[in-house]
Amino acid sequence: MTTERKAPKRIAATVINSLKGGVVPRIGLPYITVGRKNEIAALLNDVDIVSEGGASFRFIVGKYGSGKSFMLQTIRTYVMDRGFVVVDADLSPERRLQGTKGQGLATYRELLRNMSTRTRPEGGAIMLVLDRWVRSLNEEIRETVKDNEALFEEEAQRRLNALMHTMNELVHGYDFAEMLKIYYLADRNQDEEKKALAVKWFRGEYNTKSEAKSELGVRNVISDDDWYDYLKLFALFLKEIGYSGLMILIDELVNIYKIPNAVTRQYNYEKILTMYNDTMQGKARYLGIIMSGTPQAVEDRRRGIYSYEALRSRLAEGKFSRDGARDLLAPVIRLEPLSAEEMLVLVGKLAELHERLYDYTCGLSDEDLAMFIKIEYGRIGADSAITPREVIRDFIELLDILYQHPDMNMEQLLNSDEFSFAKGSLEDSEEVPDVFAEFTV
Repeated sequence: MTTERKAPKRIAATVINSLKGGVVPRIGLPYITVGRKNEIAALLNDVDIVSEGGASFRFIVGKYGSGKSFMLQTIRTYVMDRGFVVVDADLSPERRLQGTKGQGLATYRELLRNMSTRTRPEGGAIMLVLDRWVRSLNEEIRETVKDNEALFEEEAQRRLNALMHTMNELVHGYDFAEMLKIYYLADRNQDEEKKALAVKWFRGEYNTKSEAKSELGVRNVISDDDWYDYLKLFALFLKEIGYSGLMILIDELVNIYKIPNAVTRQYNYEKILTMYNDTMQGKARYLGIIMSGTPQAVEDRRRGIYSYEALRSRLAEGKFSRDGARDLLAPVIRLEPLSAEEMLVLVGKLAELHERLYDYTCGLSDEDLAMFIKIEYGRIGADSAITPREVIRDFIELLDILYQHPDMNMEQLLNSDEFSFAKGSLEDSEEVPDVFAEFTV
């Protein structure tokens, strides 16, 4: 088992440890990506549209462990390489799209905290983006006025005023442009404290208007009701300063499905409808949105997204799609299971990373890997129920044991009672007992 390019040990550690814990690593995905060629191609076609001034909205649907989060993180890596800024967040009981206790704003804060670029892929790129704008603006002004400092200040004010005038036509555009002006002038005056306060505002961390008024002299703050409008403004701003656009990635839609109160769920689905309509009707530009969830979270007509008729009528699958012949240009992309052949390639890549991480030779042949996959797929119900997450957990556990017990071989380990196949946890259950379906505290 050899590769053209070995992963650094730091990357190997991140990938192996993340997958062992059942989560998708944020770095190192190219070393383990297999399959999903058609799905990735469909999503990258959206990326081209967004970079040219359009907008897109897609849902990725698959059961737990099928690779939804992996797909999101793969697209995240692709689009950053194409010059996009990416913001991503997992929904949770505390982070929704809409809520009475600031859950929508909490999602916005998480998105901004995870703002990433090609040069800052781990997140926290908001100041890098703003500083890039300041630097670019200063260079443009300097080319115009040369060394005349008086003209420099005059030209800077003119351009800032023009920016505010342009953005004033957009919802909350004036507030956004005013904060950009505050950040720019703070940078010119080397006022790091004022810059930090401006970043605090962009991150949605002001809880009251009075707090923002006292610290920044502005009247409005980003709130639970309007946070999405500011992401649309960010998309236009990012394109203006040289990026390709903004991609929003939201995972774990099941946490909306699990909301006990029906009215609260409907408000969240209404927010999704607003975002969907904006992208489809041209009200948003340079903006791509991808959300992912389980089939039940999307298709359940009592609690899922399809319980909201306006969304169901827009997203429901047509009569011609079926397993093996899905329409990947539709708003909803349903992940097909990875084939046994694709899983064989994946475990080979994992074995290489494991060797790299622990500086050893695991000694597994292609025949050994094929036997492992054959046994995994030979389990009762595996053809319809097995997921990449389960296979990966089993295989990494197998590698760990073989590394720690070099006197053992894979065949005897797989046939022994000491090795048990990974099983789904209670967290994998989507079911909410009917008796609690509409109960809330």
